Amino acid sequence: MDQDKKIEQVLTRGVENVYPSREALEQRLKSGKKIRLYCGYDATSSSLHIGHAITIRKLAQFQDLGHEVIFLLGDFTSMIGDPTDKTAARKKMTRDEVLKNVENYQKQASRILSFSGKNSAKVMYNSKWNDKLSFVDLIELASNFTVQQMIARDMFQERMKTKKPIYLHEFLYPLTQAYDSVAMDVDLEIGGNDQTFNMLCGRDLMMAVKDKEKFVLTTKLLVDSAGKKMGKTEGNAVSLDNDPNQMFGKIMSWPDELIALGLELCTDVPMKEITQIDQEMKQDKLNPRDAKARLAQEIVAVHHGKDEASSAEKEFDRVFQKKEDPLQMPVLKLKAGEHDILDLLLETKLVPSKSEARRLIEQKAVKIDNQLAKDWQKKIMVKNGMIINVGKRRFVKIEV
Repeated sequence: MDQDKKIEQVLTRGVENVYPSREALEQRLKSGKKIRLYCGYDATSSSLHIGHAITIRKLAQFQDLGHEVIFLLGDFTSMIGDPTDKTAARKKMTRDEVLKNVENYQKQASRILSFSGKNSAKVMYNSKWNDKLSFVDLIELASNFTVQQMIARDMFQERMKTKKPIYLHEFLYPLTQAYDSVAMDVDLEIGGNDQTFNMLCGRDLMMAVKDKEKFVLTTKLLVDSAGKKMGKTEGNAVSLDNDPNQMFGKIMSWPDELIALGLELCTDVPMKEITQIDQEMKQDKLNPRDAKARLAQEIVAVHHGKDEASSAEKEFDRVFQKKEDPLQMPVLKLKAGEHDILDLLLETKLVPSKSEARRLIEQKAVKIDNQLAKDWQKKIMVKNGMIINVGKRRFVKIEV
């Protein structure tokens, strides 16, 4: 692919908006001048997820064009907590919790982004400059924004309607993210479309402090028809540390409407082919199940390799098409004897609580040795090799 086509792809595939305009950024990229760009990742959990992979892929496209990429770990901003789309304040995290969470971020991102060799991506932590800010510095930076500007955000308006508190530190999150751009002196910031407000704050601050244009590129979000993201909040996140079988199975549980969007955002399948797949599904010429299997295989191949993706598809077919037990599953060692079924499910860690175990039994989602568990008050006599499964994808084998 020649340079102009690469530039067209980086500015269109999976892109929602470009500020101030796509044409302005295209002109800058075609000028031959190298730009410095970044995307930030807060340590909200111990693993990145498939939504993060979308922006990492976009960083990699710019890296392939020869530009300087920064993979920013928000060890400072994570302690504040991004209020975006939140109907309640995030729980504040300690520095130790944050640093523990980000331990494997670079390793997970390295399946897509190069951190070694020529034009390697740089890893930075935003505590490096935010820890040094004085109260005087903070007041000076804050003078570039208004309360009206912050409080106009949808989630804050919603909280005011429902009389939920809005904490002052939540106003500071967009400010600290904005200061990242100034501290690193970047030319471009990349992020999901839900981060538009925060990123544009950085654009405003860059202009105010350095009289410099900062481009903002927002990517499309992996959302269903109701606008719900595939993420932790909705309980359907595909974590990048999921093993191939888990990853494949979770993607196969996505609604059919996500197939074309998932192929665009999460794979390298050509857009022309994606359009054809989408049209054939709408015309009933292609079974959505087959198209989704293609999506799952492509994504697993990106994060685990083609051989693992092929094995994961075979395992999925074996378990879900042929209704056989998985070849590999966690093993739990237990003492012989009777166990209360709720205690047993809790010990397997297939459920987070006894109340959840009872709910799942009542919903007929629990099987023991392929027999439906119907009574949440029942005692279970454990035996060696017993298999317990919850839902379609969670299995545990008992070893006495």
